[in-house]
Amino acid sequence: MKAKPPFSSALSVQAGIEPPETVNPYLDKKKRPRKPLLSAEAYMAGILKGDRVMLSQAITLIESANPAHFELAQKVIEEALPHSGNAIRIGITGVPGVGKSTFIDCLGKYVTSLGHCLAVLAIDPSSERSKGSILGDKTRMEELSQDSNAYIRPSPSGATLGGVARKTRETVILCEAAGFNVIFIETVGVGQSETAVKSMTDFFLLLMLAGAGDELQGIKRGIMEMADAIFITKADGDNVPKANSAKAQYSSALKLFPHHEAGWQVPVATCSVFEKQGIDTVWSIITSYEKQLKTSGWFAQMRTNQQIDTFYEWIEHTIKQRFFSQKHIETQIQQLIPLIETKKISPYKAANLLINNNLQTQ
Repeated sequence: MKAKPPFSSALSVQAGIEPPETVNPYLDKKKRPRKPLLSAEAYMAGILKGDRVMLSQAITLIESANPAHFELAQKVIEEALPHSGNAIRIGITGVPGVGKSTFIDCLGKYVTSLGHCLAVLAIDPSSERSKGSILGDKTRMEELSQDSNAYIRPSPSGATLGGVARKTRETVILCEAAGFNVIFIETVGVGQSETAVKSMTDFFLLLMLAGAGDELQGIKRGIMEMADAIFITKADGDNVPKANSAKAQYSSALKLFPHHEAGWQVPVATCSVFEKQGIDTVWSIITSYEKQLKTSGWFAQMRTNQQIDTFYEWIEHTIKQRFFSQKHIETQIQQLIPLIETKKISPYKAANLLINNNLQTQ
């Protein structure tokens, strides 16, 4: 009797093939050559010439968390400072879905059409898990990204509060040194710490939506008080009556808030990116604001306040970085954490022990 052939199934796993070698050997991170760092003078020479590749490399340098890059980055910033300060710095924020990127794309094209050089610093939220960011704002600014008078730099927010990247202040300085006279800072969105945006910009623009429920429900007193102008977006088609209604509600709400320090009357208006309506009004308001504040002398005082805010922020960051970079601090933290986990000590007492043991006081 003949033996039956072994059972064969279509579901059985067939032998595969060996994967081919990579076409580009530099895709292997271990083999990828790193670009050598340049001198501060070389970076500045490129920046002052308007070399955007050099500008991008310099921004990457100051954003680097590598301690070895710190001293060089500081040198570049110091050399750029005398060439900065000649731009109008505009912070743009708004509720989720308000269309910040498309609004900036439209407003940016209008600004460059007037002969201005525009730099857009688009901040993307970083993941708490992976620490990564999509950095997709540039793809949403289709027209502006192809404009020779515009430069778009997406950056991750990291762990920084306030919807801005920690190095945004320094990036502004480099962009101004490169010749950009208008700076847009697009934030992650409305949050409790948007004061960080206000402290580094000259004009703070708040974008709001109509027809998303009770408009006043979405008002946060802090963010409303900081706004230098409020625009209701997507005021087109059937949404026009809702946008006008929201405009009236926000205008009434502003009357309950303290007056602007510089005597500026905060305007509320509507706009439509789709119909290109109200975009010229946005820029007209910004230029009127700049003119009024420069005439009154408040603009110069505001810039001084920005410098002082930078001073305190840098102290806070430097102390925190130096404190946690010490090996004995990390050792003590690892000793205290099990005590906190087992509730043998409160987190407050543990923190005070760590600080008091390592911070010298007079």
